[in-house]
Amino acid sequence: MKLCRFEITGQTPRIGLLNDDLSVLDLSAAGVTNLESLLEDDALPQRRAELAKKNLPRLAPGQFKLLAPVERQEVWAAGVTYLRSKKARMEESDFSASAYDRVYEAARPEIFFKSLPEKVVATGDAVGIRKDARWNVPEPELALVLNSRGRVAGFTIGNDMSSRDIEGENLLYLPQAKMYHRSCAVGPCIVVGADETEARGWKISVEIRRDGKPVFTGETSVGQIKRGFGELAEYLFRSQQFPHGAVLLTGTGVVPPDNFTLRPCDMVRIGISGIGVLENFVEEV
Repeated sequence: MKLCRFEITGQTPRIGLLNDDLSVLDLSAAGVTNLESLLEDDALPQRRAELAKKNLPRLAPGQFKLLAPVERQEVWAAGVTYLRSKKARMEESDFSASAYDRVYEAARPEIFFKSLPEKVVATGDAVGIRKDARWNVPEPELALVLNSRGRVAGFTIGNDMSSRDIEGENLLYLPQAKMYHRSCAVGPCIVVGADETEARGWKISVEIRRDGKPVFTGETSVGQIKRGFGELAEYLFRSQQFPHGAVLLTGTGVVPPDNFTLRPCDMVRIGISGIGVLENFVEEV
């Protein structure tokens, strides 16, 4: 089941079920007013079956706009969880290379804050590249949707936009390289009902188009993530409280070559085989 947030022009956001034909079933008719109530429900599998039996209003594509499937959850991110990511970040800077090498092998993962919920970009909207950066890339990632108890309640797609030259200059510049206006996109929906075993069979792909033509494509597998989902969630929730749950990006295994940087008006299309497609154009911020 694919949960989504959407809006009809001039109305408040609603919760829906996203179908494969990109139509939406409106769950407000079943009394569902927010994602949190579903993600916190331990009986969600049974509730899914009940919702599937209801005669819900259907909206066709063009009758609504998808919103980021984030309400009050903070978005966090894990880094250096793929071997490819470790190598890429070591290449950014000789100064920081040993730190990335050590964290890949360490018991404790790298986890950092990424975005407040109100700053998360939805599919179809613009992601940003910094005006003061020279080397900007998308980072396609599987995102864990965690409830307030730290349980993986679902999965979605994330784009952890990064300024590699700023981070490479000094590790202490990581917040500036990772956390800025329109630096985090999440969507288009949350898949519930899948477990880690199933998710590790999914493929992650990215295509960047410029002037209508592909300038970079890449693919990896969720199965290449070194750390377990429960391990990442447990570290995030250590000495932390997330009363509304959290979204945790799990790292990237697809990195464009060192001579590539995003430009305004580029289109970034990230697909995960078990979820869907997150698509955003690029603007300078």
